[in-house]
Amino acid sequence: MHGTWFLAGYDLRLMLRQRETLLWTFVLPIVFFFFIGTIAGGGGVSGTPSPTTLLVENSSDGGFFAEQILRRVRENNFHVVDADTAATPEAYRFVLTVPPATTDSVLAGHPVRLRFQSRGNGLSLDYAGLRLRRAIYTALGDLLLADKEGPITEAALARATALPHALTLETRRAGRRHEIPSGFSQAVPGTMVMFTLLIMLTSGAVLLVLEREEGLLRRLASAPMGRSQVLAGKWGARLGLGIIQIGFAMLVGNLLFGVTWGPDLPMLLLVLLLYGGLCAALGLLLGNLARTRRQAVGIGVLTSNVLAALGGCWWPIEVTSPTMQKVALFLPTGWTMDALHKLVHFGAGPSSVLVHAAGLAAATVIVLWAGTRTFRYR
Repeated sequence: MHGTWFLAGYDLRLMLRQRETLLWTFVLPIVFFFFIGTIAGGGGVSGTPSPTTLLVENSSDGGFFAEQILRRVRENNFHVVDADTAATPEAYRFVLTVPPATTDSVLAGHPVRLRFQSRGNGLSLDYAGLRLRRAIYTALGDLLLADKEGPITEAALARATALPHALTLETRRAGRRHEIPSGFSQAVPGTMVMFTLLIMLTSGAVLLVLEREEGLLRRLASAPMGRSQVLAGKWGARLGLGIIQIGFAMLVGNLLFGVTWGPDLPMLLLVLLLYGGLCAALGLLLGNLARTRRQAVGIGVLTSNVLAALGGCWWPIEVTSPTMQKVALFLPTGWTMDALHKLVHFGAGPSSVLVHAAGLAAATVIVLWAGTRTFRYR
């Protein structure tokens, strides 16, 4: 065992001295956390989102009904900025144009067209448009209610707005929450799972190919160490790198991006340890099969990206079709992401991921056996 520990420590120090390994282990994951988390929602699945800034043109000329519309807009989580006071109107992403004399036109029975412009697209635009339409329809409802009381005036509209709702809807959670993870709650675990596999299939495999090309493995064959000790040392070094990478990602995710890792931390760490062991074994197997360093890097990058995409690392697998969700459960990345979401986001408890842990452990044993059969000193 002394030789195994020595070899594991030596290989681990060697990998940590490579600039590429340090870059992909400690720098780029943070960049991906921020980029993907921000694009996917930033704030995660809990809490109230920040108000959306909305530039409003001609708001001072619309009368009291235009003011009622803007009030409802603010209630729908918009921060309204008057175009007359804005320093750089062209910099605003969302713009609402209110026609002059809106109130007079409505009272006279003439159609009024509000214009909503956006510089961009995607889910944020759809969500902003939905809330804006909701605000306008609510203001119209206030207007219809005021019309039933007699002439429409500013005071009548205010009284209609203050009336209690005739119909209310009370909601409460019936059990464990089942929100689809988003923002940093999805980006941090997904990037961590992807980068752990990526490092193992590139740096972990390339180092073995390099040692074989330079004859270091042939020299190791003459050392007083058995084949199993050599393989255990190589696997242990890669597992050590995976543990460092996972621990760093979890710490950064919590301190910088506010990701909490749930109440079942021991089981979570066990799942991640088993996943790291599987990734280390896959790196060894690829290092045995690859003939050149370029071949190892190419196969490693392609495989890790495909498994990450299909396994739910890039986006929540819950947003895909039922077929793709089933495919993910046949992949190690899919097992791990499903286990993380069950423990962290769905509150399913440790017993819900016992099958995931057993599958990762069994896959590690199988891949290590294949690595033993394919291992060669030259």
